[in-house]
Amino acid sequence: MARDQVDMTPIETRDELVAWLEAGCKPKAQFRVGTEHEKFAFTVADHRPVPYSGKRSIHSLLDGMHELLGWDPIMEGDNIIGMFDVTGGGAISLEPGGQFELSGAPYDNVHQTAAELMAHLAQVREVAKPLGIGFLGIGMTPNWTRGDMPKMPKGRYKIMTAYMPKVGKLGLDMMYRTCTVQANLDFANEADMVKKLRVSLALQPVATALFANSPFTEGKPNGFLSMRSQIWTDTDNQRAGMLPWAFENGMGFERWVDYALDVPMYFVKRGDNYIDVAGKSFRDFFAGKLAGLPGERPTISDWANHLSTIFPEVRLKRYLEMRGADGGPWPRLPSLSAFWVGLLYDDDVLEACWDLVKSWTAEERQRLRDEVPKLGFKAQVRNRDVLSLADELVRLCSQGLGRRKRFDRNGRDETRYLRPLEESIARGITPAEELLERFHGEWGGSVDPIFEEYAY
Repeated sequence: MARDQVDMTPIETRDELVAWLEAGCKPKAQFRVGTEHEKFAFTVADHRPVPYSGKRSIHSLLDGMHELLGWDPIMEGDNIIGMFDVTGGGAISLEPGGQFELSGAPYDNVHQTAAELMAHLAQVREVAKPLGIGFLGIGMTPNWTRGDMPKMPKGRYKIMTAYMPKVGKLGLDMMYRTCTVQANLDFANEADMVKKLRVSLALQPVATALFANSPFTEGKPNGFLSMRSQIWTDTDNQRAGMLPWAFENGMGFERWVDYALDVPMYFVKRGDNYIDVAGKSFRDFFAGKLAGLPGERPTISDWANHLSTIFPEVRLKRYLEMRGADGGPWPRLPSLSAFWVGLLYDDDVLEACWDLVKSWTAEERQRLRDEVPKLGFKAQVRNRDVLSLADELVRLCSQGLGRRKRFDRNGRDETRYLRPLEESIARGITPAEELLERFHGEWGGSVDPIFEEYAY
């Protein structure tokens, strides 16, 4: 999340919480797609993490990006922690270990979000190169330990760092050692939201397999293809997972509100201060019974910030966030947005996807999600492997994108962004398995070449 929300309007009723979500509904003609991606900053000379402060630092990167772009800085105390484009809506922010994130603006088509991504990477290279800094797109740092990771000066991360070991074994790895790419998509109404949420939850493991790209930990194969996805299984299961209740009768905005009210809080922000309420109930806060803030009720900002601390495989805010993919090389970043746009924005394709998954049980969906991080395309559901499922979905996706008739200046439609996925399917191996092939082959058991060959 690029910046905390600032709207101190008090919330009086549960209906207001529901209305906040409902405000995301929009006509199909106004549907947009946004892409978020994270990347590791490293020193070119020795492939080490980049600290926040100093001559060769995250702070210097942000200062340089601010000077280049002229975006509004996001400050925490005296520290710059990101910046925001008040015109286009995009933002740059920091994840806990210094992962550099672009939260892209909402665009009409994949060509536009891809152009934004490419422009951003060119801009960060322009600023980073004189500093001796490079960037790597991968799901988990291939060689750095927890102790190697710098800490960014953000109050919310200090609170999360203290809380994570209380609720899972791998939360600090999630925070400090992983990177993702996400796609954000719209819905027309409650029924449309529910169908898209269910389809994307059920199929999120397929996206995880297609983008699996984190097979190394501390310089060695870790036994997984998406270690980033595996980490989420032992981070904080009160705020992560496959949401089996979303497939039950009565699912809608109200049900999500009830779920979110019961997800433990991290913090309350007042002014420039983060108040540690980790593990406390938002429901108590809503009732004015939050210990430490007696009699105080939440504001719109508190609600929006709380929703940003919920981490299921698909997250509902005023849009839907697809959260299953590892970070990766630049050609694959717009592929994720193309994949979900093609599946969710064409009515016929969306219905075909729903027909495909609607009979899967909660146990089958969970088993698929559990198997994919280790097995990738070889995982199965209903005696069908994920490779064949991915092939069918990419074909459906191509149909959906083709019917959208969104063309770039060279007359190409959005199906061009599916090419990296089609190539993985044709080879029958995930990006992680490509890395493992090179590790065991030409790289001679070293992960160091990643920083040269896969850098942005």
